[in-house]
Amino acid sequence: MNWQAEYESLANRDRRSPLKLDELERFGIAAYLTGRPALSIDICTRAHNVALERGETRLAARAAFWIAFALIDARELARAAGWAARSRRLLDDEGLDCVERGYAMLPSALERAGQGDLAGAEAAFAAVEAIGLRFGDRDLTSLARQGRGRALIALGRTAEGVALFDEVMVAVTAGEVTSVVAGVVYCSVIGACFDMLDIRRAQEWTAALNDWCEAQPGLVPYKGECLAHRAEILQVRGRWAEALDEARHAYEALAAAKGPGAGTAAYGLGELHRLRGDLSAAEGAYSRASEHGRTPYPGLALLRLATGQGEAARAAIERALAEPLKGRQRAALLAGAVEILVASRDVAGAARAAAELQAIAARFETPWLRAMAASAQGAVCLAEARPHDALTPLRDAAAIWRDLDAPYEVAKVTVLIGQACRALGDADGARLEWDAAARVFRQFGAAPALAELESLMNAATGPVRPETGGLSPRELEVLRLIAKGHTNRMIAADLAISEKTVARHISNIFTKLDLTSRAAATAYAYTHGLVSGSGAA
Repeated sequence: MNWQAEYESLANRDRRSPLKLDELERFGIAAYLTGRPALSIDICTRAHNVALERGETRLAARAAFWIAFALIDARELARAAGWAARSRRLLDDEGLDCVERGYAMLPSALERAGQGDLAGAEAAFAAVEAIGLRFGDRDLTSLARQGRGRALIALGRTAEGVALFDEVMVAVTAGEVTSVVAGVVYCSVIGACFDMLDIRRAQEWTAALNDWCEAQPGLVPYKGECLAHRAEILQVRGRWAEALDEARHAYEALAAAKGPGAGTAAYGLGELHRLRGDLSAAEGAYSRASEHGRTPYPGLALLRLATGQGEAARAAIERALAEPLKGRQRAALLAGAVEILVASRDVAGAARAAAELQAIAARFETPWLRAMAASAQGAVCLAEARPHDALTPLRDAAAIWRDLDAPYEVAKVTVLIGQACRALGDADGARLEWDAAARVFRQFGAAPALAELESLMNAATGPVRPETGGLSPRELEVLRLIAKGHTNRMIAADLAISEKTVARHISNIFTKLDLTSRAAATAYAYTHGLVSGSGAA
């Protein structure tokens, strides 16, 4: 379906002659799916009023539901509640037993979930599901099942909730539901899978969502979410350059539409910049995430740690741990806390964070969470000078992440395995582990991780001899500033030269070192001991 063409066709027909009632509903949906939510509400309001004038109570109630639906999506919850109440009242006044009654019940179920009444929400969604099944309405059944699945997962009944997700996704991928419902279910289920860090399911459904979006020209509301999810999967797979492009596009689309996912997309951008060593860009992205209501932690605290601000990192992560975050954000916060607190030598605090992460992993039982918990446990064992006890959880984490095709996470835990080997006197084993990790970090341009690894290797075997690659003293200065995340303008100011001269130096650096990006140049600088603190003379 080309939704832009559908919208234009209905708009043209409506200008010539008022559309029929069923056509108005299609017109409202087409407006919504082409990124015109305010117009969609106006069209559905018109359909509602026409239905009332003609005594079509069911259709009036149905239009009222779609208005409430669009208002919920726009976060205008008070207006949405009013339209939902009107929908229910219309049906109650005439005692109608129809499928529209189930639609009218959905906003109340969502409200209960939002208020934390998870048991009440699950029961309400189950009642809606029963109505959908009784009337054979697959749209209503699918909406109810995804809502009930989320409530069950939040209640700790993960297996039941995931089973409902799998069932509802069969209907969606088979094309058994309308486009507006398919989009809602895709985003809800994929979001829940990411929240649980069920990466396998998230990857499968994200690929399906991407195909679905591509097959429907003109579709707008779900494009940003699709790009954001794709960016996360690409990051996991180690395709960081592609992930960065997708994350940028996702943020631009979601921010322009004032979408609720803009903060998450900005945070994802920050993480990619931080991992690649583009620290100033990371700082800006975390700031934008915060502006959109998404906590910038643990990323911002880890950024502080990477720039040598250990006390600031610790203070930030301890404050963030006091926030009432749940699910994926809490798990990520705890994993970051373990890293920061171990670096700060607060081993007891790191152990508490690792224990809480283990409890979350036991509750949701997804492989990624198990790997996170095992890695944290191993890191704490190392900090407690128990390298032998660290090896089993660390190797378990590496095996899980390898199975999930997450090469950066494998490399990070491999560094810890190397530390355990070194502490046990196995210098050759440590070198093999560290060499394997270094190859991955170089391939990805993961400059901070590479710098940390070089520091470990230097401590064990002596500093790396700087290798200039034939660069001139001025080119070396420029390379060191690139490695610190400086822009061309910042380099020009630091060295009192023009930006044009900076660009020429960078071109020479890339040519001499056979590099193609700033991230690769940063990695080269750290690897070859050209940055202060990484073995530079």
